[in-house]
Amino acid sequence: MNRTTLSLIAGATALAAVTGFAAVSAPDPGAAERRTGAATLPVERTGLLCPRPSTSDLAETTYTSFTPVTEGADDKGTAVLRSAAQQSAPDEDAQGEDEKDGEKAGKDEKGEKGDKDATEGDQADKPVLQLEEPGKPVTAEADGADAPALVGTADGRFASGWTAQQTTEVAAGTGRGLQGVACSAADTQFWFPGASTDDSRTDYIHLTNPDDSAAVVDVELYGKDGELKTTVGEGITVKPRSAEPVLLSTLTAEKQTDVTVHVVVRSGRVGAAVQALDDETGGDWLPASADPSGRLVLPGIPKDATAVRLVAFTPGDADVDLKVRLAAPSGLITPAGNETLHLKGGMTAAFDLGELTRGEAGSLVLTAPDGSVPVVAAVRVLRGEEGKQESAFIPAARPVETRATALDNTAKGTTLSVTAPEGGAEIRVTASAGTKGGTPQTKTYSIKSGTTQDIEAPVPAGLKGSYALTVETRSGGPVYASRTLASTEGGVPYFTVQALPDDRGMVAVPDASEDLSVLQR
Repeated sequence: MNRTTLSLIAGATALAAVTGFAAVSAPDPGAAERRTGAATLPVERTGLLCPRPSTSDLAETTYTSFTPVTEGADDKGTAVLRSAAQQSAPDEDAQGEDEKDGEKAGKDEKGEKGDKDATEGDQADKPVLQLEEPGKPVTAEADGADAPALVGTADGRFASGWTAQQTTEVAAGTGRGLQGVACSAADTQFWFPGASTDDSRTDYIHLTNPDDSAAVVDVELYGKDGELKTTVGEGITVKPRSAEPVLLSTLTAEKQTDVTVHVVVRSGRVGAAVQALDDETGGDWLPASADPSGRLVLPGIPKDATAVRLVAFTPGDADVDLKVRLAAPSGLITPAGNETLHLKGGMTAAFDLGELTRGEAGSLVLTAPDGSVPVVAAVRVLRGEEGKQESAFIPAARPVETRATALDNTAKGTTLSVTAPEGGAEIRVTASAGTKGGTPQTKTYSIKSGTTQDIEAPVPAGLKGSYALTVETRSGGPVYASRTLASTEGGVPYFTVQALPDDRGMVAVPDASEDLSVLQR
């Protein structure tokens, strides 16, 4: 993603062609930084997709949207999240009934049809969430199974670092507990180790299409013996500007506890996330793992985790022996009895690591010999005692190269976990204004090499509502981070964990001489 005026336009055009959702803004000489001969500028446009939160009538969902203040960003712009136009065929039928009812209600006393068409058009286009200013989060709430999937775009001053999150509490039933997921950008390929087709689990792959043309998607499943035979996993059509939840157990007759899901988009692009719901241990969202790599970091395993189960998969035919280390507050240690884990090529493997963290903050660091064999991985974490347990997932994460944000934080129940597995780092953490009031606060922290720290994150002065936490890497690194939200309901420790990938709010644009030399080739 990567300057006379002509060269900047060329760079921006190439960027948009690659991502479909991001572009650089016009240069601001006062804000541009020189990095190895390139100017670093805020992106001008970006997009996010939020999956449909729940099918439970007991669900209570909060959507949150936020953009940090970015030096050099445009002084104009918008950030809007709207309901996806369609949810599924049954919803379309229901919508048709609503429209009939609306026609009746739209007639006046003389039987004349009012401005129904205009009203329906306004409602369909009405934002669910719209930011008013950078630096202050906004929220919206939805109850029950009708909470929609969202499609959104941001431009101008709101584009750089735009972040959205949905957090859902389900009081009872399958998947009861706290479920959270950060809204993500559309892409063409995703890996989800840690899913299941077992009878005790109800796992959906949620596919959201932001575009005006249909997307065609293949869903591949890999179990302990290799690829599972699927019946309808190929050529799934996701209608334009719609969301499609697909129950994994309907794709195959094989019941397996640990499955890796591979989503490949044949045409178009989608957002994708797995919602993993358990009969006994609640449930949560399983975001996509970082791209297959010979070195993976899974940040922020809660210190009071009572069980940690690692699920890993290596594409292709090569076997690999993964070296396993835990980045603890004191440094990197090797878990006794789990020094190395053997993965067979093309087969999903699972390993019970028990009470891995033993009361201390921790992050898993997985390494293939010489980084030669790519791997994807995630952990399923349990908190609480048997009968009153809740589950969450932490996939392998991308590092916070420059900046990342977590939303829906509260004064109590928020834990920010940061690890620097390869070298020490200095980070700056900013607590935004609250959704209903409060003054931003900022603190700086040093993270020692090879350690994980649960830091005491700042809280806005006079906080009212929830707030955003923005992590910026000031020096050193790489840095990985996650945020845990936790509460207790009826003796059950509700919680959800979100990794904080870089927000990709800045882009390096080659300077004029370098770019022109490329154009002359």
